[in-house]
Amino acid sequence: MTGKTEDLSATLANLRGDYRALVQRLEANEREFQRLGRAVFRVEEEERRRLARELHDGLGQNLTALKHRLALLASQLGDSRPDLQPDIDASLALCSQGLADTRELSRLLRPQVLDDLGLEAALDWLARTLGTSGGLAIEIRADGLPALEPDLQTLVFRLAQEALANVTRHAGASQAIVSVRVHAGMLRLTVWDDGPGFDVVAAMEKSRRGESTGLGGMKDRVALYGGHLHLESGDDGTRLAAAVPIPGESGILPP
Repeated sequence: MTGKTEDLSATLANLRGDYRALVQRLEANEREFQRLGRAVFRVEEEERRRLARELHDGLGQNLTALKHRLALLASQLGDSRPDLQPDIDASLALCSQGLADTRELSRLLRPQVLDDLGLEAALDWLARTLGTSGGLAIEIRADGLPALEPDLQTLVFRLAQEALANVTRHAGASQAIVSVRVHAGMLRLTVWDDGPGFDVVAAMEKSRRGESTGLGGMKDRVALYGGHLHLESGDDGTRLAAAVPIPGESGILPP
């Protein structure tokens, strides 16, 4: 009987050892997956930065030069060809609109203010841009943030950008509040709007089926940084809340 007990104890010990080794491998694989996902995120942002720079410095400068050439042509013609004036005016207007669209697209791809002045300034710019175009009153509450790593600033900016874009496209809201704060080693983002609300379960299921990538993409991106995202919606509006650990302040080491 003693021998059987010892054999059983040895078997259980081996099983516990195998289980611990399996858990360790799973945790290591999860960390590696997160590291690779963050690397892809950085590459994506770098490509956005490159495209934004090319739009601004390439196409934007060409359109500016074309606009100046058209204005010079109009000045040289003066009153000698009044029949051409409407076409020149239309071309100048088209050039101006193309230049404005190019600059706006460049900023949306990667706003220079995010790199130059940081998250708070970038969120203020985003609120002005989307609020004006979408007829939405957006309040930003992000005063007193500590110095944050560029990756975290970019993550929060992209989450706020996607959330506010959804509000302007679908929510039928008149006002929204974006709050960013640091608490207990976590960077916390909340986006609230006063729209009529929607079925969160149905929206997430639609995202899981691949019919919409907005909500699912935000959730996956937050998970890559060890955080979590929660969404609730009802008669009092919709609230998106994300929390991400700050490296070095919550036991999380930098990637």
